[in-house]
Amino acid sequence: MEPSGYADGFARDSLPDESDWPDFRFDRPSVQYPKRLNAAAELLDGAIEKGWGDRAAVYSEARTLTYAELAVEANRLAHVLVDDLDLVSGERVLIHGPNSIDMMVAWYGVLKAGGIAVMTMPLLREPEITKIVRKAKIRLALCAAPLKEAVENSMAQNSGLKRIALTGEGEDVVRLMAGKPDEFRACDTAADDVALLAFTSGTTGEPKACAHFHRSVLAMADTFGAMLAPAPGDIYAGTPPFAFTFGLGAFVVFPARAGIAVALASRPGFEALCETIQRFGVTHTFTAPTGYRAMIGLKDAYDLSSLKGGVSAGEHLPEATWRAWKDATGVSLVDGIGATEMIHIFISATGRKIRPGATGQAVPGYDAKVIGEDGRPVPDGEIGKLAVRGPTGCLYLADDRQKIYVQDGWNITGDLYRRDPDGYFWYVSRADDLIVASGYNIAGPEVEQALLMHDAVAECAVVGQACEDRGTIVAAHIVLKQPLLAGDEMAKELQDFVKLTIAPYKYPRAIHFTDALPKTQTGKIQRFRLKS
Repeated sequence: MEPSGYADGFARDSLPDESDWPDFRFDRPSVQYPKRLNAAAELLDGAIEKGWGDRAAVYSEARTLTYAELAVEANRLAHVLVDDLDLVSGERVLIHGPNSIDMMVAWYGVLKAGGIAVMTMPLLREPEITKIVRKAKIRLALCAAPLKEAVENSMAQNSGLKRIALTGEGEDVVRLMAGKPDEFRACDTAADDVALLAFTSGTTGEPKACAHFHRSVLAMADTFGAMLAPAPGDIYAGTPPFAFTFGLGAFVVFPARAGIAVALASRPGFEALCETIQRFGVTHTFTAPTGYRAMIGLKDAYDLSSLKGGVSAGEHLPEATWRAWKDATGVSLVDGIGATEMIHIFISATGRKIRPGATGQAVPGYDAKVIGEDGRPVPDGEIGKLAVRGPTGCLYLADDRQKIYVQDGWNITGDLYRRDPDGYFWYVSRADDLIVASGYNIAGPEVEQALLMHDAVAECAVVGQACEDRGTIVAAHIVLKQPLLAGDEMAKELQDFVKLTIAPYKYPRAIHFTDALPKTQTGKIQRFRLKS
């Protein structure tokens, strides 16, 4: 590794032993970076050097910033961090708030000043914040004023937090920034210094901190981000929080790398996203399949005609949802699988290479294969575990689970896939979503896909349910478009429909109608909460 630019060596010292690292691959020129690199400087200062300073960087209901103005705010905040908040390079800084210009400035300012950004989901409560603070040994937090309670409560629990600086109009960070210089010399970080810690979400138990280097931040833009072929005038928008690396890439990193803009919604939710699309002429959306299904129902109330592209991630995009969105908007969605451990999407397809229902092919720069229990590739068409390697990879901070995720240099994502002879990867299920009923292996997502083809079904989640007679049965939790239709007659109709759509033995023997499915803040269905 290149000598670190950090005075605080905690993050590098807490990385796994290099023998447990994934096999990082830098075969393509686009992901070959200099040894000294600060991602924030490369993105912001780089945008200005390319002549993009006057281009709009971010739109919001409150204000709009060009790249030059965004750089000034980030530089002023970096001065505040070093001069007033005593940031030591290499320190981890908690960034807590909703998607906003303030949080974007915070992320850039922290990296420029030599801090390690730890962005957190805005709805986290004190116990969740405290786990993160203790694991990452965080002293300083930048927090949106309306969400300060959870962070203050964490500090009261002696979590390790010593200082909370509030962002927002009239708050201390803004006052301190007012008198600072417009320029800031970015910290001289190594390309393999840790730039951010991304904590896994949507699971129970001890959170995992995924460390990503400065070079990895750029790599997600120079691999999948480049596949999207961003063009001048494009405007990105969507629902994933910045704390979710899907959102960080889509709304912070990708636009700056290409000199295009992001439009930030004023509040969470799919109606707010539709409003943002209409107001700012958004061209590309980023959300989970849940979001696209919801927006189909909202399209007549909003002008979505500016859309020309969209990315779906967070969970498998069913073919039925892909076709429904295409019919409703004329837009072909780009599906993709990524992971917090990998920082962003590593299997996808765009343009004419899209095959509805398939996730896609390995993103240029990445290798992918399907392996069996012995770790060897299985023949095309057979189901196995997905293994990936490329310019990014899993580096858990001080966590024994590193040896589970990385094996023989490959990242084992926990997904079951099959690959076809053309190199397309077809999602089967999460490894722990495979339902074994009466000796048959049944993939829950396949049953979900069948149910979603029925006109009455708005959303569904299929899991295994304990059964005294059969051990496990297939159970479907269903949200109907017209809830009043719920009942035995509809359950029988849906069961018969599934029997006619896929192999009859896969039909859901239990149907549970519900008003809503449990989800993470990123829109991912929490199937573990439905299992019994």
